[in-house]
Amino acid sequence: MMMERPIDVTFPHSLGKAKARERLASNIHKLGDHIPGGAAEVSHNWVGDTLDLTVAAMGAKVAATISVEEKMVRCHITLPGMLALFARPIEAMLKAKGPELLEDQSSK
Repeated sequence: MMMERPIDVTFPHSLGKAKARERLASNIHKLGDHIPGGAAEVSHNWVGDTLDLTVAAMGAKVAATISVEEKMVRCHITLPGMLALFARPIEAMLKAKGPELLEDQSSK
């Protein structure tokens, strides 16, 4: 049996905590677009400035916690079993695409 594998990724920002949280909240629906195979089910719940997130796709569930701080967003993702084999490419994708969740979509 394969072990779970945690991934921790941080994104610096200069938005302030409230604005960063607002942008994450308005962009979180885009997360499913980055999941291979489509048909990803994304459920999320805010607890203060922390977003608890679960992504279910292709028979696997991935749990994540995204903490919004004044100058940093911290993501902690736990990859189950077989997905742990893909930790490096998933981490690279998060580093490349994660900051897009903080973009201002009102001007686009």
